[in-house]
Amino acid sequence: MFFCFQLIGNSGMKIITYNLNGIRAAMGKDLIGWLKITNPDVLCVQEIKANPEQVDVAPFEALGYQHYWYPAQKKGYSGVAIFTKLKPKHVEYGCGIAEYDFEGRVLRIDFDDYSIMSVYHPSGSSGDERQAFKIKWLADFKTYIIKLQKTIPNLILCGDYNICHKPIDIHNPKSNANTSGFLPEERDWMEDFIQSGFIDSFRYFNQEPHQYTWWSYRAGSRGKNLGWRIDYNLVTKNLQKRLKRSVILPDAVHSDHCPVLLEIE
Repeated sequence: MFFCFQLIGNSGMKIITYNLNGIRAAMGKDLIGWLKITNPDVLCVQEIKANPEQVDVAPFEALGYQHYWYPAQKKGYSGVAIFTKLKPKHVEYGCGIAEYDFEGRVLRIDFDDYSIMSVYHPSGSSGDERQAFKIKWLADFKTYIIKLQKTIPNLILCGDYNICHKPIDIHNPKSNANTSGFLPEERDWMEDFIQSGFIDSFRYFNQEPHQYTWWSYRAGSRGKNLGWRIDYNLVTKNLQKRLKRSVILPDAVHSDHCPVLLEIE
């Protein structure tokens, strides 16, 4: 398989972000078999839509993963988790802002020389109220990260950002110019956030078009590769010299998203 070839035989630290759109549904599509083959050191997942007690965690543990969960208070909605083969020195649940922590959007594991976050940015596609919530979140998230960097300067922010940064990141930029996820204010936020001291690790290695991480279930979008790139591994610039590679893994089909790999030294 495509993703097997890309992942086997490398010695760096492998980190994968993956919006599962329901971890139980993904496990029903052989997520565990895929995980055994790809063998990342850290797997950050979003939109788990479950509490850990609702999931058979034994297969993850059999592969050597410790697991940390931060589900939403609302059942079957949102939530993030991290599976790691390396024991973190600290796990931080949430961002300390109640309205976001209620939805299970931020989870962080700390190691000696860097920290990895699984983050699920809100979608605004359901209407004006959620779009307003998303815009408020974006401002608050940036403030939170700027403050966090004062104590943790080396950050890897893995997750579903629900924003296409540039026209190259969406298959039909003109017709989506007024669509949530590609609105000017969202794209401006993404640009500003990256310019504040981050590297879009995928674009650091790959400037090719037609590279997407999410496809609508409608009209055979995935088969036609009519997608959006909304899943990112953003890395603070002080980790630039440790970047080895980053690739999108479109052959993994456990979700309407696909995983994105980052490898660092």
